[in-house]
Amino acid sequence: MLKNILFVGAVVSALAAPVSAESFRYSSQADALSLDPYSVNATFTLGFLGNIYEGLTLYDSNLSLKPGLATEWSTTSPTTWAVKLREGVRFHDGGAFNADDVIFSWQRSLTEGSDQKVRGRMITKIDKVNDFEIIITTKDPTPTLMQEMAFLYMMDKEWSETNNATEATNVKDSNSANFANLNANGTGPFKIVDRKSGVQTIMSRYEGYWGTIPTNITTVTFTPIKEAPTRVAALLSGQVDLVSVPVQDWDRLADAEGVKVLSGPEARTIFLGMDQVRATLKNSSVTDKNPFKDIRVRKAFAHALNLEAIRDRIMRGAATPAGLMVAPQVNGFDADLNQPYPYDPAKSKALLAEAGYEDGFSVQMDCPNDRYVNDEKICQAVVSMLAKVGVKVDLLAQPKTKFFGKVLANGGYDTSFYLLGWTPASMDSHNVLSILMNCRDDKGTPSPFNLGGYCNPKVDELTQAIAGETDAKKRQAMISEAFKIAKEDVGHLPLHQQPLSWGVSDRVSAAQRADNVLDLRFVTVAK
Repeated sequence: MLKNILFVGAVVSALAAPVSAESFRYSSQADALSLDPYSVNATFTLGFLGNIYEGLTLYDSNLSLKPGLATEWSTTSPTTWAVKLREGVRFHDGGAFNADDVIFSWQRSLTEGSDQKVRGRMITKIDKVNDFEIIITTKDPTPTLMQEMAFLYMMDKEWSETNNATEATNVKDSNSANFANLNANGTGPFKIVDRKSGVQTIMSRYEGYWGTIPTNITTVTFTPIKEAPTRVAALLSGQVDLVSVPVQDWDRLADAEGVKVLSGPEARTIFLGMDQVRATLKNSSVTDKNPFKDIRVRKAFAHALNLEAIRDRIMRGAATPAGLMVAPQVNGFDADLNQPYPYDPAKSKALLAEAGYEDGFSVQMDCPNDRYVNDEKICQAVVSMLAKVGVKVDLLAQPKTKFFGKVLANGGYDTSFYLLGWTPASMDSHNVLSILMNCRDDKGTPSPFNLGGYCNPKVDELTQAIAGETDAKKRQAMISEAFKIAKEDVGHLPLHQQPLSWGVSDRVSAAQRADNVLDLRFVTVAK
């Protein structure tokens, strides 16, 4: 207990300095995993770094695509793009941005430690026409390329070479000495002033920024605070201006003076996945085979989950139960396929018995405890529901740094059963199919976030066809067919779309994007 009291005291002390009219302080339950923009393909980390680094394109507050470090782009063939780069852009250290930085950044995204290979691999080569014109060639027709490029941030070639940071930081090593893991040099509207990983990050407005932005803030302080009550207390006391809050605190904030709740539907689907690749599971009482290779077991798990109970008891009615791996805001969503698997524990028990597990079995479940809204509580509810049908789940809930270091490709996909959430950066279903639901190898090619290794060649075939189809009706029909096949296979277990949930000072105006990214360009603080 004393340790917890001292921790809270340290947090309050860190937040207690005077706040000027143009300063902004915010908090979330965990820190960005790295300052290296290629270390992890996770929304919070990429959103945080999007204030410092930029891609060829940008999203505005309504998730409309806008020019970023590229000013114009057009397809010159189904697999080639002519791109004009923005002139006069400077990195935070004063270095000039040009085509060499784009080529270097793409090549760096393909290095061993990178978690941005999924975007880098879309491109087969980049040819330099001159300092501000390039030709991008893709492996296949890729209509959503420029949407994906919004999150492939551009790094300075000279800065990276000078500081021996030409390769990406592996997410497994959160304390990596890679210079880019601990330092940043982007072209974005804010630059790093001071960084203490896991404690506090201070940013200042970059006066040399190429664009005009509405924000009036000049200094930003981000302080991760794991415990929700401490975050809420910091907001109510005026020590921070914006925090992520659990839905159970909405009433408390609604009744308080000087603060408000910002909420809305998020385009993120929370789901469960199962190892369908290994001959035997890494952590299970079944040692002679892999139960998840049997569709009857996967169906049993699906019918054991009471999504309405999770919505009502864990999410306080604020989540939307899902039957698909994409949210309604995502292009390609098919409402007719969005019915969840019916909750039927009797059917679940019968399916387990039919599969030879009348007495059930045990399996370990990996879950983050500081990444998604009520993530650990959701996992605990899943454990309880599966126990009722005879499956004993050993829950391993960890901070996201350890969780992602274990379950991703760089960690050897070390998981048998897991919870994950996904918002497609392109806001298109092809992103979900290609990144989460295509067959993959041990290195995560081509579907790196398919942690359980679900594989159906027909889904892969459709995904490839979807990538190049320009007829909207034909494309939608193929998307729906792919999702229908995967749903019949019980390849994943969608749970819900979580709500956006921020507590904000009345002094603050902030755009709440559907991908849950806090874009500091659109934050203003009343003087």
